[in-house]
Amino acid sequence: MFMPTPCDWDKRHIKELRHLINEYGYAYYVLDQPLIADFEYDQLFKELEDLERKYPALITPESPTQRVGAAPLKAFAKVQHKIPLRSLNNAFDRNELERFDQRIKEQLELSEICYIAEPKLDGLAVNLCYQGGILIQGATRGDGQVGEDITHNIRTIPTIPLQLRGENVPKFLEVRGEVYMPKTAFYQLNQEGKLKGERSFVNPRNAAAGSLRQLDSKITAARSLAIFCYGIGEIEQGKIPISQYRVLIQLKEWGFPVSPYSQLVCDISACWTYLEKLLGLRSQLPYEIDGVVLKVDDLTQQNNLGFTARAPRWAIAYKFPAQEASTQVLAIEVQVGRTGILTPVARLDPVSVGGVVVRNATLHNESEVQRKDIRVGDKVLIRRAGDVIPEVISVILEYRPENSTPFAMPQCCPACNSEIIKEQQGTIARCSGGLYCPAQQKGTIRHFVSRKAMNILGLGEKITNQLIELGLVKNPSDLYQLTIEKLSALEGIGEKLATRIVDRIEKSKETTLSRFLYALGIREVGETTAQLLAKEFRSLTALMISDEEQLQKIPEIGPVVASHIVGFFCQNHNREVIYKLQGGGVFWVEVDINKERNPNHLPLLRQIFVFTGTLSTMTRNQAKEKIQTLGGRVNNHVSSKTNYVVVGTQPGSTLNKAKELRVAILDESQFQGLLEQ
Repeated sequence: MFMPTPCDWDKRHIKELRHLINEYGYAYYVLDQPLIADFEYDQLFKELEDLERKYPALITPESPTQRVGAAPLKAFAKVQHKIPLRSLNNAFDRNELERFDQRIKEQLELSEICYIAEPKLDGLAVNLCYQGGILIQGATRGDGQVGEDITHNIRTIPTIPLQLRGENVPKFLEVRGEVYMPKTAFYQLNQEGKLKGERSFVNPRNAAAGSLRQLDSKITAARSLAIFCYGIGEIEQGKIPISQYRVLIQLKEWGFPVSPYSQLVCDISACWTYLEKLLGLRSQLPYEIDGVVLKVDDLTQQNNLGFTARAPRWAIAYKFPAQEASTQVLAIEVQVGRTGILTPVARLDPVSVGGVVVRNATLHNESEVQRKDIRVGDKVLIRRAGDVIPEVISVILEYRPENSTPFAMPQCCPACNSEIIKEQQGTIARCSGGLYCPAQQKGTIRHFVSRKAMNILGLGEKITNQLIELGLVKNPSDLYQLTIEKLSALEGIGEKLATRIVDRIEKSKETTLSRFLYALGIREVGETTAQLLAKEFRSLTALMISDEEQLQKIPEIGPVVASHIVGFFCQNHNREVIYKLQGGGVFWVEVDINKERNPNHLPLLRQIFVFTGTLSTMTRNQAKEKIQTLGGRVNNHVSSKTNYVVVGTQPGSTLNKAKELRVAILDESQFQGLLEQ
């Protein structure tokens, strides 16, 4: 057979690939500090395999293709596995799966093969040893031949049985499984780490590996690890099942958890259907998976097929599109959201992640950027899970440019140059532009015209977007300058609809102070708070010149809300928009404060009402406004402090609670009579 002769470049490239793979493997398996994404590692490994297949004379015993992983940590005792824990060959598309299936059929001289299909968990492979049914040792896979003794940590995992169940327990048994960290436990662990200022784990696999390699087993016990078992190694004086499917059944009978998604499939088309289904479920599973493992089901057939130096010939791992990749940060830009929150966004050198080309990744906030120390020019690891927006999960410091500088949030809004306000201990930066900021226009206008605000019907999302995009409306005051001619020029709006909208804008000019305050969209000032402010100050001018101390005298208003209110009215551009609104005709009846504080004018002062059931003569909001006009208050739940419960048709459990507490009960006619009285 003709054997091609490698050139010098091939020799150097093979040597370089081996060096890179060994370095990346050491960082990933031993140090738990991945330098590249799994997908990139797999591609390098595949490239080396292809070259060694082309030039078999260059294969050496120390090549990464001839072993599974890296050497064990020196901090743990070494464990010699009785039967090696081999790795798996990978497939990345349907053609590679079909070629694998065809090779199996040819070697076994069969027309049909049954496989066990299982999720490929993104965890850490372990080997569990039982003597007389008692757990005596747990070890990592290590390099496949020798692992690390982590028995004291394995014992802390509640899903691993310390004693086997059943009567047919072998004298000695090796069980293979994958230890993983559930997604919820992973997110909680990283959140706790952030609060302590500790380094975050890159992914659940990284967290599971780090947890199993703790010298203090108490730390491992607190990490909520779990396991799925999938195979048997050495077995003495025990009956070996005849198929992989029966192995899973036997493991379950002995007390081991096995994947509920394992399935017996009897042709490659069924295998493909299975993995497509699992790919669809991937983001919904409570743990991370990165592919599907296919194993020939019949154990006799497995034995006949045998092994290569590093992997069984009877199994293959189909790898899902990568959810992680490494790329370079080209720039960090700050975006202003519709509520004014500033979010730093990384502009990336385009890279494919999970089958989608990613060009941008959220950096969340200034604190997160500083904690991860992400800089322009950095090589970073990014992640995209399901439909989640891609995010930078870590910086690969080895590739950081020498002239890089730390990121700093701008002092002024990049959209309107307004002052930036820091909230929640500096984690959130918000533009103070409010009514003025162009980045917040759409959200501001939609809120302003909404039913509980200025109630301008007809100005839906499509029309307001057109008005903003054409520059006809830049802030709420511009709405009152709209004409029939301007509106008629918009797409999909005729003169009849334009006339109706202008009429509704005109009608909205007569409003109440509480509606107007709510319409302004002041942070933390909802409908109820706006009503409290209107009732307390009775004058917009009085509210605008108030300070935080005055505002906090109102029981329901705390320091945060008070600071938002004062901060809003301190901005010149917000006051300018308010004056333009009043100049455009928006008005309400200013109330004499002294008259309003007269108890005779507020007959329901400090009276608390609760509604249950449906009213026939008015809506709950209308009834609520009438009560508040007379000085009363409406709550959602009945208590001993409630004065009246108003009952409509089909009342709920509130009525029974009112009877228990002996609260006065009014039907609708009695309620109407009270209001009239």
